[in-house]
Amino acid sequence: MKAVEYLARALALLWAGFWTVFFVAESLGWHTPLDRMTMWVAVGLAFLILALVAWRWELAGRLVLMAVGLLAALAYGIWGQRELSVTARVTTLLAFGVPPVAAGALFLMHHHGSTRPGSAHS
Repeated sequence: MKAVEYLARALALLWAGFWTVFFVAESLGWHTPLDRMTMWVAVGLAFLILALVAWRWELAGRLVLMAVGLLAALAYGIWGQRELSVTARVTTLLAFGVPPVAAGALFLMHHHGSTRPGSAHS
């Protein structure tokens, strides 16, 4: 079951790290005003903090990751850039939502596997 835990951690950190770097790079590349750049970088840092919360407090973290993934996908679906192609919008929506939901599900699998009677608790 350790492999599931490591996969969940890696997926959560890759998702959060990707979006943090993306928000910083996009803001710098588009010469975004500092107040808006700060907002986007804060979102990326919030994603990183959520990934670390799931690392430390697995049970609560899985719920938070799954909720954030669903909310991020929903928010992007509503707010998403209208000038993007449908393919680009769907890809971005999936990139926002699927990784944290999948990481949360993997944390859930690990939690249930490690709390069964007779199993070695990690």
